[in-house]
Amino acid sequence: MSVFRRRRSIFDLFDEIFREFERDLMDLENEIIEALKRTPSIRGPYYYGVRITIGPDGVPRIEEFGNIKRGRGGRPVISEEAEPLVDVIEHDDEIWVVAEVPGVDKDKIKVRATEDKVIIKAEGERKYYKEIQLPAKVDPNTAKASYRNGVLEVKLKKIAPKEEGGVEVKVE
Repeated sequence: MSVFRRRRSIFDLFDEIFREFERDLMDLENEIIEALKRTPSIRGPYYYGVRITIGPDGVPRIEEFGNIKRGRGGRPVISEEAEPLVDVIEHDDEIWVVAEVPGVDKDKIKVRATEDKVIIKAEGERKYYKEIQLPAKVDPNTAKASYRNGVLEVKLKKIAPKEEGGVEVKVE
């Protein structure tokens, strides 16, 4: 007598992954409701989001944004400052940082740049804060920022990489 074993379909695996994701999301939602009860002084809007991308190395990356962050022990913490959704685009000689900061006047946005990071801080009806690590060294003196329709764009020129080994020494 032969016993046939049913093979699992790829769709069964996806169903299992989505069920687990749904359970985790429900748990997070309950924890957020509890956090809201603990901090009634912070008024909305409250938002939490994730963006999942695949990096150039093929590894998935999960980026969280919003004003609900994970604190100690993974418990949610609600902040007045929201973390904006940010894209960093690397070109041949430039790096562009594009951030969504709706609901803020242009004169309430402060942008600071160093050789390896950009810091965005906005205060108005809504508050935003984000430190963005850059993929290459830049010249902060070349930074130019523009703001239209809730989207902030910061463009910076890359610093040319220095030659390996320093300066050439003549042998006598």
